[in-house]
Amino acid sequence: MRKWIVKDKNINAVSNLAVGCGISSLAASVLAAKGYSSPDSVMERLEINELSSPFLIKDMQLAADAVNQALDDDLKICVYGDYDCDGIMATAILYSYLFESGADVSYYIPERSEGYGLNKNAVDKLHNDGVQLIITVDNGISAIEEAEYIYSLGMKLIVTDHHQQGDSLPKAEAVVDPHRHDDCSPFKYACGAVIALKLVAALDGGDYTLALEQFGDLAAIATVADIVSLTGENRYIVSYGMNQINQTDRPALIALRQCSGIGDKPVESRSIGFGLAPRINAAGRFGSPSEAMNLFLAESYEEALPLAQNLNSLNNQRKAAENQIISEIYTMLDNNPDLLRDRVICLCGKGWHHGVIGIIASRIVERFGKPCFISSEENGEIRGSARSFGSFSVFGALTCAAPVLEKFGGHPGAGGFTVKSGMADEFRRIINDYAFENHREMPCPELLIDSVLSPAELTVGNVESLNVLEPFGTDNESPVFLIENAVISDIIPLSSGAHSKIRFTMGTSHFEAVMFRTSPYELPVQRGDTCNMAVTLSINTFRDKKSVNIFLTEIRKQNFSHDKYFAALHTFEAFMRGEDVPENYYPSMLPSRDAAAAVYRLIPENGISADSLYSRISDKLNYCKFCFAVEAMKELGLISLSSENSLIKRLKVSGKADFSSAPVLIKLQSIIK
Repeated sequence: MRKWIVKDKNINAVSNLAVGCGISSLAASVLAAKGYSSPDSVMERLEINELSSPFLIKDMQLAADAVNQALDDDLKICVYGDYDCDGIMATAILYSYLFESGADVSYYIPERSEGYGLNKNAVDKLHNDGVQLIITVDNGISAIEEAEYIYSLGMKLIVTDHHQQGDSLPKAEAVVDPHRHDDCSPFKYACGAVIALKLVAALDGGDYTLALEQFGDLAAIATVADIVSLTGENRYIVSYGMNQINQTDRPALIALRQCSGIGDKPVESRSIGFGLAPRINAAGRFGSPSEAMNLFLAESYEEALPLAQNLNSLNNQRKAAENQIISEIYTMLDNNPDLLRDRVICLCGKGWHHGVIGIIASRIVERFGKPCFISSEENGEIRGSARSFGSFSVFGALTCAAPVLEKFGGHPGAGGFTVKSGMADEFRRIINDYAFENHREMPCPELLIDSVLSPAELTVGNVESLNVLEPFGTDNESPVFLIENAVISDIIPLSSGAHSKIRFTMGTSHFEAVMFRTSPYELPVQRGDTCNMAVTLSINTFRDKKSVNIFLTEIRKQNFSHDKYFAALHTFEAFMRGEDVPENYYPSMLPSRDAAAAVYRLIPENGISADSLYSRISDKLNYCKFCFAVEAMKELGLISLSSENSLIKRLKVSGKADFSSAPVLIKLQSIIK
């Protein structure tokens, strides 16, 4: 459950944008909601039609000169990449260009087990292979010790990176990174592959023509995969690259499109992010990144197809491993609900695959709306990843926990860490103490809604007009709209109940919407309810006839109050954690036996989701009382509550239960008295 934030509609801005940009009022409403107030502001961030000179980036000229000198001197060069999609694409771009330029060039991408970035063992191997110049892509800005080691062996280094600079720069012929403290280049959000593309352009005298023609598609894939800001120059690159992908003759992409199920369908940013990129990333997670490199170096479809099929198989392994770990986590939470009631979810498992820990953390954040720190213990080592949102800083929490960590790094939204042996429980305590001290009221997950839709706006022309805002991604998210006062006329299960189709009316107009991965029993609404819907829109074409697709993101009864819901939930969880609650709250937290009985009677034999159950009694019971009633029934063995989908089921019992004997109610009653 997320708190809906509906942007206020600025009529003047919408009018100015619609007229000045020549777009529909619906598209203009979306731009206004994203903070644009004039056509000039749109042009500045979204309507970029060229890339800035690569030489505006600090040290780019030095890097180009050093590479050209190495080519002239016939030095043995190694492009040193990273095992994620961005790093692999960056390696493919620079290696391919240098190889085609006649360089004596190789590439090295560390395995995930080696860790991120330069390492001395790899440097030794390259030195033994006769490498004289190492060029990093997508890494190197923090390799201070490794750079010194490279020079101690008589080798040279060029760094190209896009990560933040630390206190000092590594020793190198050139350090190309727009995040250098002394860099004045105009665009700071390029991924590693785009920096590699810009180096290729610099090697061609600053002209992007050759670089984009040969590698625009790879740079676009990396940009989407690395979740960097899709504004400014990144929009130009992704738009250019998507056009290339849609007309591609690159064997790797033809094969990868086929294996990912995209086939001949038009490629957009979403199909890159959820179709192509995960399969490239799977090589570094469950195989070797060299397997993805081999694919992108393939010269024929026949050579590429088995390599793409292998990446698809690795991606299936990744999904299976994720699902297995998630299943274990749900069991862990069912057996110990206190883990779920913490301010921050901290979980440690045995032998969980490190390649998917970060993905798992993101899924847990999405499922439960809390910051999450997931770690895995293997051979006595506890390594993990963290994800967060809002004002809670992962890096701040890890800094606080530094005494129990071997190492850590990251930023406010994500991070990685290694816990000292035997300190997993202490780590959980410290992280939650940090949350208590710095966030007495934890941030709520939010859903930003761009505009309120009227029935008249749900037309094919209006929805098609949103295409001018593509490509969508970070800082230019796909628009979410609010449909108000919709009356549910029917709810239909799809795919054996895996999804739901909802028929509704708005005034005299009739519509259908689909909600994926949500069964009818999980919906917090039922037939006849008047509700509000957060939706996304697309166009469906069938037999040359176009229609509007409405996809439900979330749905609420019309009178639902997010503020009251989250306040009640936080109060209940604070009580369960043993934290102090304002004294005047306690009487309004205690459910009566009759209220609990009313809740119990609404539970069908095949079960019902907690949100759906509460929606049916919300006009009679506040959410805090509902939580206490459910907890009491669970303690008395009357029901089960699954953490996987919040499904509440009746359990077979003999005789009557004394509701007031539930431990949670005894504790609450003792405080009230």
